[in-house]
Amino acid sequence: MITDDEKLREARLGGEPVFEGRLLHVFRDRVRLPDGRESTREYIRHPGASAVVLLRGGEVLLERQWRYPLGRAFWEVPAGKLEPGEEPLSCARRELAEETGYEAEGWASLGSMCPGIGYSNEVIHLFLARAASGGERHLDAGEFLDLFWVPFEEAVARAASGDIDDSKTIAALFRAEKYLERNPREGR
Repeated sequence: MITDDEKLREARLGGEPVFEGRLLHVFRDRVRLPDGRESTREYIRHPGASAVVLLRGGEVLLERQWRYPLGRAFWEVPAGKLEPGEEPLSCARRELAEETGYEAEGWASLGSMCPGIGYSNEVIHLFLARAASGGERHLDAGEFLDLFWVPFEEAVARAASGDIDDSKTIAALFRAEKYLERNPREGR
């Protein structure tokens, strides 16, 4: 499909930081709109992240973690932010080991997703892997989460029903399901 996205482009005219946090950096930019008028765009700069669908014998490893902004615990695949200069696969391996203690083999890219396109430049890279060995977790200070092995089909059904409602987890599970349909020899 050929598109003419240039007619939609907004040109940055200038901007300023509004807030510089440990994780998030909020900016306010002035832009020229396609019709020539000026407007303001406020957005969050994020370093990006990686997320992992880890499979073992027909099950997927899910985490249960409290998320303060929404005031409740969520079902999630293991994930974490990229360090400066870190490649997405390296981040996926590191975060998986830190949060779960697992090392994996047979890594496959499931593409990426952009969870907040209206207010953030965050890109989450999605991966599928097989559990190879478990070890000791190395959680960050202040990080608390529980681990659960859930039948893969159940996890996909829970994402489809809305019981799992974390966007990266939904995308990762659905992409993993399609990947496995196209590559049945890799099994579940």
